[in-house]
Amino acid sequence: MKRIAILMALMATLTASGQSISVLDSLCLYRPGDYGSANWRIPALLCLDDGSLLAVNDRRKHNEIDLPEDIDIVCRRSVDGGRTWTEPQLLIEGQGRGRGYGDPALVQCQGGDVLCLFAGHNGYFQSSDSLPIRVFMMRSADCGRSWSDTVDLTRVLWDERSPYRGAFVASGNGLRLKRGPHAGRLLFAASLLRRSAWVSDNYILYSDDDGRTWHRSQMAFEGGDEAKLIELADGRLLLSVRRPGARGWNTSADGGHTWGQQGLWPEMTVNACNGDMLRVDDSTLIHSIPNSMQREDVSLFTSSDEGRSWHSPLRLTPGPSVYSSLTLLPDGTVGCFVERNPQGACELWFYRIGYNPPAKR
Repeated sequence: MKRIAILMALMATLTASGQSISVLDSLCLYRPGDYGSANWRIPALLCLDDGSLLAVNDRRKHNEIDLPEDIDIVCRRSVDGGRTWTEPQLLIEGQGRGRGYGDPALVQCQGGDVLCLFAGHNGYFQSSDSLPIRVFMMRSADCGRSWSDTVDLTRVLWDERSPYRGAFVASGNGLRLKRGPHAGRLLFAASLLRRSAWVSDNYILYSDDDGRTWHRSQMAFEGGDEAKLIELADGRLLLSVRRPGARGWNTSADGGHTWGQQGLWPEMTVNACNGDMLRVDDSTLIHSIPNSMQREDVSLFTSSDEGRSWHSPLRLTPGPSVYSSLTLLPDGTVGCFVERNPQGACELWFYRIGYNPPAKR
């Protein structure tokens, strides 16, 4: 059966404008019941500067429900491009309902440390001044083998005097800027829940000193949910925003502190879900997201105009599938860590994806 699945994956190929994207191989990292857990959700995948892969995710011990349920965060490492993985390592353990942790997001600092930001304790929509959902950070100086104690960043994003009553950082990947006056800046997209309505707005949490101090941007997207960031060729930042229907976007010309006029991508009218963006070469971006109004058919969209438009989605996971995280591997292939739930319970898969750029004329 495994051989058949691999052959079917190899046949899944997208060709558009001379570009070719294909699934090279796949591996299930977690199934329901593995390691005594009921469900596995919320993938975050990052290729580190030493070429190793770090995969971090929720271990939902009793059900698939979000915080304030009792949730652990675990991680695995690979040193061969995702072909083999270490056994799961506990990053932080939930201590019961209202004392769990989830929704991890990763970034590597210019100095080499890896940061993992995540939510904890109360649920997002249950958050209040007295019992808030919290935003925590942990640091690893050895590529994810060991982790520091938690640092609480909640009050950087909101407090009792603000028009918000909760916040969390979108799971998956943060961003480290590579060029321009803000090179080295670390950024994460955050959702802040208004006090006056069941509506969220996006802000950016950023640091210029490898995560020792943090700042909040001006509003990046009004009415947005989980969001992802990418650095464009001209140095601007592009924000892709979860919302029902057409996916939202905005750009920043000053390293993420202020933002322009928000817009929508009508060609990406999809389920309100968390996805990811990745630059695969100088001229091409890819975006992973369910290509459906339901949580199914996680697909890879491509853009050859720096995110102004998206086209030719490759269906990566036929059937029920949800969140995904992308990273560029040392050999030029792409790693994708994605949720699938074919039987109604969540499992996590790693895909290795080949990309052939169009021939130069």
